[in-house]
Amino acid sequence: MAALPNRPEDFDTANHATVNGTNSNEEDLTRHVNGESSNNEVENIAADVIIIGGGFGGMYGMHQFRKLGLSVKLLEAGSSWGGTWHWNRYPGARVDSETPYYSLSIPEVYKDWTFTERFPGHEELRRYFQHVDKTLDLSRDAYFNTIVTAARYDTGTGQWHVKTDDPKRIATCKYLVMATGSSYKKHFPAFKNLDKFKGRLIHSALYPDTLDVSHKKVLVIGSGATGVQIVQTLAHDPTCQLTASIRTPNIALPMRQRQMSAEEQNAAKSFYQSVLQSAKQCSGGFPYNPAPKAYHEATPAERRAHWEEIWGRGGFAFLLSNYREFLADKDINRELYAFWADKVRARVRDPVKREIVAPATQPHWLGTKRPSLEQDFYEMIDQEHVTLLDLQRRDIAEFTASGVVTVSKSDENDRQHHDYDIVILATGYDSLTGSLLDAGLTDINDTPLSAKWRHGTYTYLGLTIPQMPNLFMVYSPQAPTALSNGPPIIEIQIDWIAAAIAKMRAEGVKYIDARSAAAEEWRDDIQKMNNLTLFPETDSWYMGANVPGKPREQLVYLAGVDTYARVTREALDGWKGFDVVKA
Repeated sequence: MAALPNRPEDFDTANHATVNGTNSNEEDLTRHVNGESSNNEVENIAADVIIIGGGFGGMYGMHQFRKLGLSVKLLEAGSSWGGTWHWNRYPGARVDSETPYYSLSIPEVYKDWTFTERFPGHEELRRYFQHVDKTLDLSRDAYFNTIVTAARYDTGTGQWHVKTDDPKRIATCKYLVMATGSSYKKHFPAFKNLDKFKGRLIHSALYPDTLDVSHKKVLVIGSGATGVQIVQTLAHDPTCQLTASIRTPNIALPMRQRQMSAEEQNAAKSFYQSVLQSAKQCSGGFPYNPAPKAYHEATPAERRAHWEEIWGRGGFAFLLSNYREFLADKDINRELYAFWADKVRARVRDPVKREIVAPATQPHWLGTKRPSLEQDFYEMIDQEHVTLLDLQRRDIAEFTASGVVTVSKSDENDRQHHDYDIVILATGYDSLTGSLLDAGLTDINDTPLSAKWRHGTYTYLGLTIPQMPNLFMVYSPQAPTALSNGPPIIEIQIDWIAAAIAKMRAEGVKYIDARSAAAEEWRDDIQKMNNLTLFPETDSWYMGANVPGKPREQLVYLAGVDTYARVTREALDGWKGFDVVKA
């Protein structure tokens, strides 16, 4: 195997056929649907609004900004629409938000579309994004295979100047919208001698279209949502000698997947506006029924009956319809974990595996890491051809040409070599901030965003950044992002940005700039909320703790989607927290 590329996101190492992070096995779409730039001239993509990112945020944003009469262009690193679902094609990849809540609340989009499952898979989600594109005629203003490398605002001209990986392609705009999402910059643990491995090394976000694991020795590193989905899917092949490494057990919840007919969905579309709007008016972006009483108002029998009911519903009902006190009260959290562990341990026959995936001693507070939704994960790992590598007992010390060496945590001389044909890195992302830090953003004082956020993240409202006028963020840090169903919070943020731009135009405002004091207060309020919960006691990507060297802080707004919508809306009244410069 050749040495790893300079940028780790450019590999599946057995097939270095990627360009700018784009898998060449995918359909090779044109760089821009309206044609390539001239070989000799610099192409300036000029518009009122430039959107970076072609997922839900970029697509909804393009639609909403066009309705204001604005010219809009979109730059996307991938070769097509879908955001994270353009990249995530690993076996079993599917969303954990149920139909119809993981979709846009645009009637012309949903009236002619039906999903086939309660929780759609990645293939179907990409078809949905193509449907959105066709329905809203978006591609005529989109540039694909285009990576933003730098952006800076000129206060004199009132323009953002954006550079891309193509030196002959630049962009200028009045308003820059970073719809880069939470899950783009891939995280690669710094394993010793990783480049020495001669087998197939794949990050889950660059999974090839075809990969035969039959009669292969496969190691999956990572036990988050991606690891759970890959393992439970690959384990269905009895000839695959599969090893799942687990450091922190995933407190996975039952998905309760089922098929959904077109007739069922079409009959409900008369209510779609009501249910999709109601998703924006509750804490988690899902209009689930809350617990009927507070925890201490219910009897033990009532609590048990309620838990059984919401456990049977599947999805995130067990969290979002539960007694809210569990995120702050350790005794309640322990009781919930015991309920979960009893359910899971009954499904795993092997006592050693049972203790790894559902230990009797609670490994972390339930709800302080994002739980995964599983279908048959526990039955699949219980099979003889599946091995669990317990990283609580043995560390991965280094890679070799043919596999990995593990070492006992209790005896450094106890070293074991394991051969693998394929290693899959289900190691996640530099979430929430990584995609923004990768874009080369510089403020009006020539300070890179990476320097501004070196010791902590500072946004105002999770929508703006001080000294970066007329820049807006979507599905961003310090918003409800990771604790919310995606589309509701994205639509709330895009609608806020559209309202802000309309207000600026009506009032003759050249630009708005978030005040540093407002950003500091926003961050402090989030950390104060955080300290009233159990989140600080768990290392998670919510806290930035999955990436070495990243500041450990709560990156998610914790008061809920409904409160966030109200607070951000109130800030528009009188431009609270902003400096305003008139044209």
